[in-house]
Amino acid sequence: MKMYDLINKKKHGEILTAEEISWIVNGYLSGEIPDYQMSAFLMAVCLKGMNVRETTDLTMAMAHSGDILDLSAIEGKKADKHSTGGVGDKTTLVICPMAAALGVPVVKMAGRGLGHTGGTIDKLESIPGLRTSLSEEEFIAQVKRCGMAIVGQTAQLAPADKKIYALRDVTATVDNISLIASSIMSKKIAAGADVIVLDVKTGSGAFMQTLEEACALARLMVQIGEAAGRRTCAVISDMSQPLGYAVGNAIEVDEAIRTLMGQGPEDLLEACITLASYMLTGVGRAKDEAEARKLLMGTIRDGSALQKFAQFVREQGGDDSYVFHPERLPEGSCVCELPAWEGGYVTSIRTDEVGMAVQELGGGRATKESRIDFGAGLKLCKKLGDSVKPGETVAVLYTNEEEKLKDASLRLRNAYTIGPVPAEGKSHIYGVITGDGETIVDEVTENAAFIQNRDQESRGQ
Repeated sequence: MKMYDLINKKKHGEILTAEEISWIVNGYLSGEIPDYQMSAFLMAVCLKGMNVRETTDLTMAMAHSGDILDLSAIEGKKADKHSTGGVGDKTTLVICPMAAALGVPVVKMAGRGLGHTGGTIDKLESIPGLRTSLSEEEFIAQVKRCGMAIVGQTAQLAPADKKIYALRDVTATVDNISLIASSIMSKKIAAGADVIVLDVKTGSGAFMQTLEEACALARLMVQIGEAAGRRTCAVISDMSQPLGYAVGNAIEVDEAIRTLMGQGPEDLLEACITLASYMLTGVGRAKDEAEARKLLMGTIRDGSALQKFAQFVREQGGDDSYVFHPERLPEGSCVCELPAWEGGYVTSIRTDEVGMAVQELGGGRATKESRIDFGAGLKLCKKLGDSVKPGETVAVLYTNEEEKLKDASLRLRNAYTIGPVPAEGKSHIYGVITGDGETIVDEVTENAAFIQNRDQESRGQ
């Protein structure tokens, strides 16, 4: 094969074979294919697209470019959950212990935050002593003992994706649905879980800002997962405002722990129960969503989910006293309240700008080398639809560097729109896509009617 011929083939919109795609992926990883040819190929994909079969082949080639975790030593079906990224998204910290408390082995590899989105690993590391780097043997042994483990992604997992993504990032080839889906799913498949639950965000704080884009990505990822023999479903959820009220690192861990204690915000609890219910039904722990929801709420009422989270923290070297006393978690010494500049109602929130305000405070990264201030973050006091009086506190900001408060406050102030008419309420969950069908809220229709069980031909294949 010649890379020139394959670039030309895709440039003219032709379909590549599985062998050709595998040759490209392995050739680029080995260094035989140079950056300039791979860049040309990626641009051809962006311009001409890939079909579902090509995207699946690309996913599998990247997944098999490194280690595929063998989790057979762990008894039962293993579950994993992935979010496409958002602001205030601490669902992993709630979902994993709930599911593990019900006997579902949860195997989770998570990432760090970059840009306006937070990272689960950064949040967990705000708990003193907690390790997020485990060997494969340690990872498997912990899941066998504790029922769950959450660790950072290893360099051996889908290395071709890491190299290709670095090139996409500097060649304006990030925003192609096939490249996005294959990047996410290659790592999920390599991580070895039997059941994969995807949380696909849509709104101003998400990478897929429209419902149409989010549904298209979700459908494609579900098709890839099912083709790879993994039971896969995607929940389409709202990110037109932060999830919960806390945004940052330690402050989000605090809110997650309080949710496990039964004191969390409604939108966060609803998101967690919905996602976790599909983990339970996927592995066969519950016969349907109704039974799963009842079981999951039981883990909060009887305290077993909180105890499981404490056990997880201990197993990974952390101080579990912070689980029972979350008020001890790091909190910025410099505090600033943002007062409302006018009266009315919160009509919109630029959620990505809320995330960037946290980065300004020191709670996020401008580059991968940036140092995180675990105590930096903010707590929203007003969300969509809430009434606001002039001078009333909209949010509280925290940092350990006072000079950062001014710019972060201005950014947060500009993220809010206050108007005279309340915003219409939105359901946090827009719908669910599984290998068997889908239920999606159709925002085009006046009554937001549900479209149920669309057939395969309507899924944009």
